[in-house]
Amino acid sequence: MAENAEKRRSDDEMRQSEEKFAAIFRASPIPICLIRISDGVVIDANAAHLSLLEYSREEVIGKTTLELNIWAHREERERLVAELARNHRVSGFEAQYVTKTGAVRDVMIAGEEIRLGSEILHLGLLQDISARKQAEAQRRQFEGRLQEAQRLESLGVMAGGIAHDFNNILTSVLGNASLAKIDVPADSPLQEYLQSITQGAIRAADLCKQLLAYSGQGRFNVKNLSLNELIEETTHLLQLSISKKAVLHFELHSELPAIGADATQIRQVIMNLVINASEAIGEKSGVIRISTGLARVDPSYPGGTPPAADLPEGTYVYLEVADSGCGMEPETMARIFDPFFTTKFTGRGLGLSAVLGIVRGHNGSLRTYSEPGRGTTFKLLFPCSGGEADPKARPAAVPAVVGWRGQGRVLVVDDEESVRSTAALMLERLGFQVEVAGDGREAVAKFRTDPERFSLVLMDLTMPHLDGVQAFAELRGIYAGVRVILMSGFNEQEAISRFSGKGLAGFLHKPFTFEALTHAVQGALAGLPVHQE
Repeated sequence: MAENAEKRRSDDEMRQSEEKFAAIFRASPIPICLIRISDGVVIDANAAHLSLLEYSREEVIGKTTLELNIWAHREERERLVAELARNHRVSGFEAQYVTKTGAVRDVMIAGEEIRLGSEILHLGLLQDISARKQAEAQRRQFEGRLQEAQRLESLGVMAGGIAHDFNNILTSVLGNASLAKIDVPADSPLQEYLQSITQGAIRAADLCKQLLAYSGQGRFNVKNLSLNELIEETTHLLQLSISKKAVLHFELHSELPAIGADATQIRQVIMNLVINASEAIGEKSGVIRISTGLARVDPSYPGGTPPAADLPEGTYVYLEVADSGCGMEPETMARIFDPFFTTKFTGRGLGLSAVLGIVRGHNGSLRTYSEPGRGTTFKLLFPCSGGEADPKARPAAVPAVVGWRGQGRVLVVDDEESVRSTAALMLERLGFQVEVAGDGREAVAKFRTDPERFSLVLMDLTMPHLDGVQAFAELRGIYAGVRVILMSGFNEQEAISRFSGKGLAGFLHKPFTFEALTHAVQGALAGLPVHQE
């Protein structure tokens, strides 16, 4: 009798335990399922689990997870089964499930083997971590963009500083070379060497422009432009520069809105991308496809390489340059926009850095797609300007230089001694008396002694103590009729925009030749308006 009573008590306890488990199982907000270890069949699943997978109870019970096709990656199931077989339990196992409607859920799985009656089961608990995974991905994306922005900012500051100093050095080189060409007889063999020096200095000046473009700083000479017209003009000039085996194929949208852009900078972008595409094709026959069109950008618009800044939602004009060349490995893709990184011979590699800077300077974005052996595509997005393309401006007439002579006194203001001395030599060659000042404060002090004796002031924009803007205001305060020519290595529109409506007499882009200086001086003394393109 005692044994029977003990058995009944044990059975009652087992029944009560199973009832408690069943109640907890059904009511739990945590997705729970029971899977038979021997054949992998689901023998039960609570409401939370069914809701997560978007199945009904009848659709799940009696089937295996493979039959339900809930695994986004079959190898994750194999790893889970192996871990259960090895440890009889699992914890913190991450996987992806596919719901009945095809939605992918990130889940974390925990569980262990249990005995229920005569069966050995896997008690599995799920946690939907999709929101957490999405937040982590967004955080990583934000951190990547932040790091990219910080890297670009530091490199941009460095590039801008290098370009400024380099332009000052080139002003001395180019200026003295142009003076020497005047003094040397036209039939002298030295003329050839001087011409080589001049051409080298001009190429170096173009490199400075690319450095400034890479930095993405400063405004461009922006107009409403037709992207299609720029492409046609630029590629016509490029036909002789690209591989003879590369065929240009155009797919240009016939009703493309205008973009607000700097024509020179966009031409530079087109040239760099087409030449890169030609070099990727190499000696094999291939196609370079240049296409334009409209793209609607919204939060779902795909990103790319490099990490692209979020664009405001709207319609954008795109330029796409695609080649059928060798393509790139992911490791190369990650570095192609680094300054001076190149897969070519030493000395190349700034081009794509400049492209990136120009595009970002135009409030646009760039996407790159490439696979080894399947070519590369660059897709550039530019905001629509909302207006018609401006008509092409006719070249402004320039006064003759030959034999022109000036008179009076000119004040040359620059913090770089080589620029001061070179400009002084040029002005003296033109017949002027010259005084120099090393910064804006010294210039104001010299000018104040006798303002009307100075016919002209030639002044740098970036200087210590008083910069060009501040010094100009001081000079105008002393004598409203002062004529000032601004010198700068930055874009003309950016430089003189700070003087809008203040009576600037002229602009001289560094580095400059004797002829360019003469034009600027003639225009300033003749009262011609400051030329802006």
